[in-house]
Amino acid sequence: MHSAQSPDSSNKNKKEYVASNTNKDEHAAAKGSAAPIGGPAAIKLPEGYRVGVDDELVISVWHEPELSQGVAVRPDGMITLPLLNDVQVVGLTSEEMQVLLTEKMKPFVNDPQVTVSVKAIKSRKVFLFGNVAKQGVYPLGGHKTVMELLAEAGGLTPFAKEKSIYVLRSENGKQVRLPFNYKKALSGKGVNPELLSGDMVVVP
Repeated sequence: MHSAQSPDSSNKNKKEYVASNTNKDEHAAAKGSAAPIGGPAAIKLPEGYRVGVDDELVISVWHEPELSQGVAVRPDGMITLPLLNDVQVVGLTSEEMQVLLTEKMKPFVNDPQVTVSVKAIKSRKVFLFGNVAKQGVYPLGGHKTVMELLAEAGGLTPFAKEKSIYVLRSENGKQVRLPFNYKKALSGKGVNPELLSGDMVVVP
């Protein structure tokens, strides 16, 4: 006959179980296997990405849930965090931002381990003008070609000059004009350039 487990013993086992699983979850988060606090896993960043205005970030500080939160970069290029107040982040890579926040948190947190994840890139934009179904400003979160942008905009209107489309791009302080032939690109025989942030696509 088995003896009944005392209430104190049962509570102790529950506490040990919770503590054990909490440590596992925290360890997994520290290794990056868990989704960051406040949203889904980080997106794949374009090469050379640097933080910009309107970007949505997730700051995770291991063992410090009250310091871990989602933030958006303000028009002045700053974010606001507990204890640190305003921090200038525009122009930094996510790695540079992690180093900066780690240094700033050292007076307040013992051995801080900071992870910066990018939830949404909203600072990178391209512009579409002319004879398309929907002109306007389009986010450039990752890789996007001229054809993909035109498809996103609902395609060309019947009046569009398919052979006269061009991309205006700023290079070394000068505007460069890149011609684009819609029909050739559609058939796979023409160039379909990848867009860069700030590009303007013009459809006469």
